[in-house]
Amino acid sequence: MKTIAIIDDEQRIRQLYQNYVETWAKQKQVPVRIYSFASAEEFLFVYEENKDFQVILLDIEMKAISGVELAKRIRQRDDKVQIIFISGYSEYIGEGYEVEALHFLVKPIAEEKLFAVLDKAVSKGETTERFVLMKEGDEQHKVYLGSIYYIVADKNYLLISGQDFCYRIRMTLNEIGQILDQRFFRLSRSEIVNIEKVESFSKTEMEMTDGKRFVIPRGKFNELSQTMISYF
Repeated sequence: MKTIAIIDDEQRIRQLYQNYVETWAKQKQVPVRIYSFASAEEFLFVYEENKDFQVILLDIEMKAISGVELAKRIRQRDDKVQIIFISGYSEYIGEGYEVEALHFLVKPIAEEKLFAVLDKAVSKGETTERFVLMKEGDEQHKVYLGSIYYIVADKNYLLISGQDFCYRIRMTLNEIGQILDQRFFRLSRSEIVNIEKVESFSKTEMEMTDGKRFVIPRGKFNELSQTMISYF
């Protein structure tokens, strides 16, 4: 789950950016939680309680506290969040260096340009995410936990699947369960799913974001529902 903040004092612009982000997330199959803020002060009020933002789209020209000043305050507490500056004036570009901004976008923003920067933000963020080395035959694969969609047991092996990979490794579900984090749910004796990659589910069936379907065993629905509620 990527948590993205949009900070701009124009409601119309905030809504436009939110539409862009939602379209990008759907195309890339990236689960997102989007927060919109009309001012730096409004953002800081929430930020005091919740600092779990991975990407911030930040307008520079705002009243009271500017985007540059807000970015400096954020950087004092978080050196990993990806800050994307937005401005109608290109002369502000130099302001991004001091706070290590990922990118500077000049208004009006083309949808495809924002998509490219969001791709970059997610890619850069994944380099700090936990990964495991998986041996498949004579090859070693570096797999980020967040890129795994589901894991299915196949006799003495596991089939580990993501958007563009499927590795068959010799390991048990119990063994890999000790490596995985709270994103992963043990659906059955032979299946583990990444709940961030769940598109929808009912009492009997689950669909993943890549279209894969799993039967939900009897008695698992309530546990799955509670896990989803607690996580999201």
